Amino acid sequence: QRHDFETQMQNVLAQVRAEGSVTSSDVGRDEPRSSGGWWQWHPSKTALEYLWRSGALAVTGREGFRKRYDLTERVVPDALRDPAHAPDIEQTIDWCCDQALARLGFATAGELAAFWAHISPAEARGWCAAEQAAGRLEEIDVEAADGSLRPAFARPGWADDPALTHEPPKRLRVLSPFDPALRDRKRAARLFGFDYRIEVFVPEAQREYGYYVFPLLQGDRLVGRVDMKAHRDLDVLHVTALWPERGVRWGKGRQAAFEAELQRLLPLAGVRRVSFTDGWLRVPH
Repeated sequence: QRHDFETQMQNVLAQVRAEGSVTSSDVGRDEPRSSGGWWQWHPSKTALEYLWRSGALAVTGREGFRKRYDLTERVVPDALRDPAHAPDIEQTIDWCCDQALARLGFATAGELAAFWAHISPAEARGWCAAEQAAGRLEEIDVEAADGSLRPAFARPGWADDPALTHEPPKRLRVLSPFDPALRDRKRAARLFGFDYRIEVFVPEAQREYGYYVFPLLQGDRLVGRVDMKAHRDLDVLHVTALWPERGVRWGKGRQAAFEAELQRLLPLAGVRRVSFTDGWLRVPH
């Protein structure tokens, strides 16, 4: 089906200008919604996203996964929108690479580029070369999960980081699928040997694990993944399945650590008890 998206965008802009900030559920109320899932966009949602990415709208906050949009001039101060004060390309590359490295600790040029997705690997490589020549970057070898070494970049003084002298806590933690440690799937696979993807966009019959599966971190190792959901109408956090990673023994100690983590999650989930499907502990894939 074809839509007049120019008219759609103008209608959405007019609504935001008249009514104030909106979410995707506030626009296009007379448009049919797909039953394919929350990621299926109706035309006005598409218009909202385009207007945001092109600068006419800005995001003022979120309600769960749902963004709230308003006119950019009502969100971003005039001084920051003045083109005369906009950073040039070199300044943008410098800021992006510097901030990505600060968050990652160490990284390849490709990982710096992938962090923001709007600078190229060539630009990141050029930045790394210039920073290294100026003495503001060192090349180090990072050991991967398979024992191989791969060169990466880090700031001078990285070896004095106190974190290198402390063992990570043994607590088992449930991670969000969007946790920063997993954001770069290739990096996570290299460093942790953990091959992970979120399967909400995968047709049910083709899913390897489940709709929304949480990785499990214990110490410095990703030890498994769990399919679970909070059923607030039943006041229960229900565990459907858990898959230990290959080579991970799921004994009494790890089970106790997992159950303790579930108890910590109950207030966050808004429920008071845990339940398990029969046969929930699965054989690793």
